[in-house]
Amino acid sequence: MSLAIALHVLSAVIWVGGMFFAYMAMRPAVVEVIDASKRGVLWCHTLSRFFRWVWAAVILLLVTGYWMIFSVFGGMAGAGWHIHVMQGLGIVMILLYFHVYFAPFRRLKQAVANQDPQEGGRQVGQIRKLVGTNLILGLIVVAIGAGGRYL
Repeated sequence: MSLAIALHVLSAVIWVGGMFFAYMAMRPAVVEVIDASKRGVLWCHTLSRFFRWVWAAVILLLVTGYWMIFSVFGGMAGAGWHIHVMQGLGIVMILLYFHVYFAPFRRLKQAVANQDPQEGGRQVGQIRKLVGTNLILGLIVVAIGAGGRYL
């Protein structure tokens, strides 16, 4: 169980912490320092690296989460409300991530390949909004995961 908990928490920290860093620290710095025509290229390369980690985190979150549900709680019926809320919001987050990855991020890569900074900027803006939503959901999930059984 300690392995499942450790991998689950580390995966959440990597994903949610990465979104927090990108949204709250990197994005404002990029706007201040990087010329608008180069931002799409920077975000494309940055997100390509980050999304590899997110794929691993998503897989580990699902595997370890269901591992704990079925080995500790004896299935969904034995899981508390906080586990069900975490699972539901986590699935929404994963679906949002899939959308970001397969739609605006794909279009961002295409815009960078076509050397179209205006389209790249539009796609970065779309990704920013969706990541902002996912970040809020992720922070809620972390709070519920940390304190839910005590509420």
